[in-house]
Amino acid sequence: MEPYDVYKYYMAIKLHFESDTYDATKYNYKTSAKPQSFFKRRDKYHFAKLGRKFDKPNELIQFFVSQFTKGDTTWVGNMLNDEEQFTQWSKRIQALTYTFENDINKLSEKVDSFDQLFEITSDSPYPLVVNAYLQDYITLETVVILNQITGFMKQADKNVNDTIVWPDVSRRIRKYGTFLSFNEEKVRNIILRMFTS
Repeated sequence: MEPYDVYKYYMAIKLHFESDTYDATKYNYKTSAKPQSFFKRRDKYHFAKLGRKFDKPNELIQFFVSQFTKGDTTWVGNMLNDEEQFTQWSKRIQALTYTFENDINKLSEKVDSFDQLFEITSDSPYPLVVNAYLQDYITLETVVILNQITGFMKQADKNVNDTIVWPDVSRRIRKYGTFLSFNEEKVRNIILRMFTS
């Protein structure tokens, strides 16, 4: 893959995760990125290196998604130095149903009902499920799946008062949903089994 093509995917996915309005898949990964801006960059060789490593667009997209969902890595040079992030993300995606089931099992031990996962209490300014993710108790994928099924983030965005951490966390959860595929029937069955037994 050509370095400029890699750069275009990078810019599209970066914009997807950093903007409330841009959707990379909806706009087919097109941005206003121009060749001139790419060739002025000092880090062009990083994109060339990624182009040699990922020759298929889908693999490159997955790599960038794995990096941007981490939340603190936006420079391509850092991404190349943190391949462990991509490895761990790939493992979670390959075992997504299993990971979700483990996370739901952990969460079911903390609450009496499924709805309590989305409540904001005096213990935390965020919904319990988001707080569990921020404490590395569950994975981001589990939070995203729960949001895809319930849409709890709409209410959370209205009720959370934090203006420092919450906007980035909220955007990451909502934007990641575009790229995360899962078996909805299996996920619903796991939830029913954990919360009705």
